[in-house]
Amino acid sequence: MKTIGLIGGMSWESSLEYYRIINKQISTHAGGLNSAECILYSVNFAEIEDMQSNNKWEQAASTLSTIAVKLQEAGADCIVICTNTMHKIAAHVQAAVQIPLIHIGDATAKEIHAEGLTKVGLLGTRYTMEEDFYHDSLTKQGIHAITPDQSARTELNRIIFEQLCQGIFTLDSKNKIQAMIDNLRADGAQAIILGCTEIPLIIKQEDSTLPLYNTMNIHAAKAVEFALAD
Repeated sequence: MKTIGLIGGMSWESSLEYYRIINKQISTHAGGLNSAECILYSVNFAEIEDMQSNNKWEQAASTLSTIAVKLQEAGADCIVICTNTMHKIAAHVQAAVQIPLIHIGDATAKEIHAEGLTKVGLLGTRYTMEEDFYHDSLTKQGIHAITPDQSARTELNRIIFEQLCQGIFTLDSKNKIQAMIDNLRADGAQAIILGCTEIPLIIKQEDSTLPLYNTMNIHAAKAVEFALAD
């Protein structure tokens, strides 16, 4: 079994889920008492969020690249950044190490493409929804992503950082996200990408009028596939 190197803490609420999902899937595939061989480096999210909000992406890239090198030196065979937003600097992290980085956007796009969908709604932080780095992964697979309007994007970003990342889940926020999904459906979306690893903590498939792509589940499954490959 190969060792998975996890860069977590962004937020630790979703990193807990990554650890649970990866170990559950290893147990399912390998049976018995098997669990994942993994190394987790959990950051102080307050420091990372400060880099995001103040446009210090070079500093963020340097920070995560240093962590990736430490994981590689500790014996990791791959890198998994346990968040969608920080894949904005994924190429910089990959360039810093000799082991593969499993990209959440690429993994999600390939799964959507395999199911023949061409237009999807994308929910996430404002960085994920508004910048090119995530859309590029989808475009390469012939998938067009649409997002909520500006006011809804601002509100979703607030919900993610002020509530979900802090373990706060309210019915009001759930209702607002459901309304965003309904609006994206009206705009022609065939499915919804939960492009923030915290959103699946409040929105489940039964809460949606469209099929959901849980990027955390997809990402974790790719890591397990890599770990168990011959």
